[in-house]
Amino acid sequence: MNNNQSIDLDFDREHIWHPYTSMIDPLPVYPVTHTDKNRIFLETGESLVDGMASWWSALHGYNHPKLVKAMTDQATTMSHVMFGGITHGPAVNLCKKLVEITPKPLQKVFLADSGSVSVEVAIKMALQYWLSQGLSNKTKLMTAKKGYHGDTFAAMSVCDPVNSMHSMYQGFLPEHIFVDAPQSGFSQPQSKTELAALESAFQQHHQDLAAFIIEPIVQNAGGMNFFNAEYLKALRTLCDKYDVLLILDEIATGFGRTGKMFACEHADIAPDILCIGKALTGGCMTLSATLTTEQVALGISRGEAKVLMHGPTFMGNPLACATALASLELLQETDWQANVGRINHAMQSLHRCATLDVVKEVRTLGAIGVVELFETVDVAKIQKFFIEKGLWIRPFGKLIYIMPPYVTPDEDIEKLSVGIYDAIEQKAY
Repeated sequence: MNNNQSIDLDFDREHIWHPYTSMIDPLPVYPVTHTDKNRIFLETGESLVDGMASWWSALHGYNHPKLVKAMTDQATTMSHVMFGGITHGPAVNLCKKLVEITPKPLQKVFLADSGSVSVEVAIKMALQYWLSQGLSNKTKLMTAKKGYHGDTFAAMSVCDPVNSMHSMYQGFLPEHIFVDAPQSGFSQPQSKTELAALESAFQQHHQDLAAFIIEPIVQNAGGMNFFNAEYLKALRTLCDKYDVLLILDEIATGFGRTGKMFACEHADIAPDILCIGKALTGGCMTLSATLTTEQVALGISRGEAKVLMHGPTFMGNPLACATALASLELLQETDWQANVGRINHAMQSLHRCATLDVVKEVRTLGAIGVVELFETVDVAKIQKFFIEKGLWIRPFGKLIYIMPPYVTPDEDIEKLSVGIYDAIEQKAY
């Protein structure tokens, strides 16, 4: 687009369907012209501190020269080629890196398009594994309430059945088994009663269960629920005891966001199947991966079908793979742990919000900060307030939260914290 040509907001409003937005009364959208580091620049002149890292994906901020070079170099060579019957360096090198940095039992990598598709693939893996063992009864999944795993149909079926954005699809989705959301907070003692109830659910349902799926340590879009690492350890033990696969959805928590490279490291466990996405390419383009163990992969391959029944058109896209490899190298080259620790320290200023009567709880972990209110936020109203303050924060439900890029300086974290406090105090929500 010519830089002198304004963005046609009338056309946008009439013809373009934005995420979770009505076509009758759509939420306002703000025209962006460019981004840089941790800033978003609007056509109307505002420079906004980005508190969202583009839905938690832009770890390194925007326009990092290493990622731009990886994209441009690859684009001049080969942007895409089908992955069926063909392989290439970007995919092979990326998968080598993923096997290197993920928990050791995870040795087999399936590349896909998006986080939701990664979950679809994980569910297919679990179902096909048990079918290949001759156990056609193990067709259910068990999961915790308050979870969110994506917008495609199998992924929706394991999102919170009542409070998620997918509750209206009940009756159309496969019916799975839900246990109570983890109650013991990340830094609280783990309730033995809670773990006993969890084991009771396994005892009752294990013969029908293919897998248990959960977002480790932080349940994200289902409620930003932080839970104890002992719960995760118990899950691993119970899955082993009752012959159930453990799927961990690290699409939001992976690549350092919780203070560990992968959140399951807080519990020192490994899943049977791991889903990753979002930050995999540093927020530059869509790509995901589903990793699994040799046992699961060989079990599927020895089954009736002999193959995993999935194959996206853009699987192993060279452009995305080259960018993802560059992003992972950049993450390892920089002191990401120190950066996440620094951001967490700066986020402690969010706790001043706890003094406000309408605030239920403030919680922080790694580079995640959450202020939970007692009442639902008016997104359009509060975003207008944040724009006026030079901030980009997009709340949902009763939650005002930030997951900024790791390059965000302390003074910008403070601006985000002050903006959230002011919005709540001035009832701009």
